[in-house]
Amino acid sequence: MPSLLRLFILSTTIAIFPTSSAFAFNDTQNYWATDCIQQLNERKLITGYSDNTFRPNVTVTRAEAAVLMLNAFPTAPNKRSSTAFRDVPQTHWAYKAISSAFQKGFFSGYPGGIFQPNQAIPRAQIIGVIAGAKNYSAVANPAQTLRTYFQDAAEIPNYAQTSVASAAINSIVVNYPNVKQLRPKVGATRGEVAALMCRALNIYTIPPQYIAGVEVQPQQVYPLPGKLDTIPTFNSNSPELVETDGILLSTFPPEGKKTPAAHLNYPFQGRFDIFSHHIIRAATPSRSRTVYQGIIVYNPGDKAVTLEVLNGASYLTQQAPFISLPDIQDNLQNTVYSGPGSRTMGEVLRGVRQNVFSEKIIIEPRKSQILANLPIPVQAPSSNGRTTMMRLKSDSVIHVANLAMTSNRPPTLNELQNLLNTGNLAEKRDAIPTPLEPPREPTVIGRVAGVSQGTKWEAVITDNPGAAKLTIPEPGKAISYPLGTVHLVTLATKQIQSAPMLARYPDTAYFAHSNYGVEYDLTLPLHNPTNQTQTVSVLIQTPLKDEGGSDRLLFLNPQVEQVFFRGTVKVSYEDGLGKVQRYLHLVQKRGQQGEALVTLKLAAGATKKVEVDFIYPPDSTPPQVLTVKTQNNSI
Repeated sequence: MPSLLRLFILSTTIAIFPTSSAFAFNDTQNYWATDCIQQLNERKLITGYSDNTFRPNVTVTRAEAAVLMLNAFPTAPNKRSSTAFRDVPQTHWAYKAISSAFQKGFFSGYPGGIFQPNQAIPRAQIIGVIAGAKNYSAVANPAQTLRTYFQDAAEIPNYAQTSVASAAINSIVVNYPNVKQLRPKVGATRGEVAALMCRALNIYTIPPQYIAGVEVQPQQVYPLPGKLDTIPTFNSNSPELVETDGILLSTFPPEGKKTPAAHLNYPFQGRFDIFSHHIIRAATPSRSRTVYQGIIVYNPGDKAVTLEVLNGASYLTQQAPFISLPDIQDNLQNTVYSGPGSRTMGEVLRGVRQNVFSEKIIIEPRKSQILANLPIPVQAPSSNGRTTMMRLKSDSVIHVANLAMTSNRPPTLNELQNLLNTGNLAEKRDAIPTPLEPPREPTVIGRVAGVSQGTKWEAVITDNPGAAKLTIPEPGKAISYPLGTVHLVTLATKQIQSAPMLARYPDTAYFAHSNYGVEYDLTLPLHNPTNQTQTVSVLIQTPLKDEGGSDRLLFLNPQVEQVFFRGTVKVSYEDGLGKVQRYLHLVQKRGQQGEALVTLKLAAGATKKVEVDFIYPPDSTPPQVLTVKTQNNSI
């Protein structure tokens, strides 16, 4: 969705008056959304009046809102032809803005061919307009959803119910002073519109107690100790939806190839991983087919190379459909999963090597070999995906390629080699990532196609780098450490855990965001410094994206249905009978606080070690946190 480049002054006179004062405007110092207004002004997204005021309590007209939306989302495509409104002549100051805003689908008119440009825009209407520009998914039962958020839900007009419900679920609705009162028919003020824009643009300055559906938990957040290792990963996830045969990812030398830019010329030697996640879709019967994912390896040297497959797994969506599961349940044998990413990472976590992968292959000098030939069958109308993960070790230099080829049988090495030599990059290409600096909205992170650096994040979490123990929080309090943080999503820690790219195609992600396939191996030597036994829980949580402070986490209440994490976690700890090891499958929705992985009683002065190990699964979305919480009921 398009981004807001600038927010013009919301008045019939559009002007820009920069200010150099500490506060952007002399009438917002005590306004509840002052930080938001300050940030918007510093980013040149809003301006004020010539007397250095912003006038946050002045209402916004529909004409002014049209100007706002046009400047907020300038690259939004036209969705319909222009029309003429009887009350907006060509001489009207906002004629062009209203015409364009109508074409882009931001606004509609009223019966009788009028726009009512001077009407104060109701809060429900501007919320709906912004939600439409953000292209949020529709809510199945908007009226019921709205009743869970707002005490005055019955006052929301029918035309706005779906869009306001989508805005509420996506946490952009701001209500001051009563978060449960939407006041849908009241005219929106300049300050309120600014607050809505801050939420829509991920500018984390709105006091969270005024954001509808948000629950604030005081919780200290610290950067996660440790770092990624330097082992490279052949990381093939773009294009996610594969529509044509071709090269998904190649690290072969480009010499002699029809499309040199498709070959990254990256040599693997020693330990490395392969991660791959792609989808095939058939909308019509003519598109029903089987696409083979062929992985071939090449030895450029003059001596034979031995390639060992230490462990590996691969599953189709048809073999691991997305199903509803409990939030947490035991998964000792990897019989619990939802989606191919969940099932594949669960097996690799256990060290499994499926029979489809040879234990080792010998690659003769200047020859290639097939490492895997994996079908992705699809029958219309449906789609099917495949997630593949391998850990490998080579005793000398090799190159790797991942290819997509439609065939009614496994393609031969010669066929795959010919596709590699003469083919193009597979289509359809994913959205090109936006530059990460300076931040912009929308931020397109992009999908990964290249060689990322890092297969494991290993850490012992203690009070400080020189300490041997992690002191548990005081009773009733919690401390947290982010997992899988990406650019612009660090929970105010400024720590970016995304694996850097050693080689990549220029239209794909700058970093391996979310660290799909990366193992987190975390040890917590929990220490109780008090003179009483304490009950301590370790859990994984999925808070909202928020950069507003490291002293709190934001969760959702009511809970939404959007799943942000599904995968298996291995937990090891000591209880009264000795060491315990459990595999637990977790499902967490956006903004969910989660259930305890383990709850221990720590005697006065005691230290117990808890180990948490998981591979970050595809089909998940950061951020998550690892949390240590001490219960109030000490004994």
